[in-house]
Amino acid sequence: MVTLLWILAVVLVIAGIFAIFRGQMLWGIVLIIVGLLVGPGGVSVFN
Repeated sequence: MVTLLWILAVVLVIAGIFAIFRGQMLWGIVLIIVGLLVGPGGVSVFN
């Protein structure tokens, strides 16, 4: 489960960075914040 959360968090943060580069600033910030919240190192919503 921890590995799955890490993969999901990394994908969300990378998608957020790409969204920012495409000019979708708000959507990119939301994706990065959600990725940090889901990640096991952050405040995981599954605990």
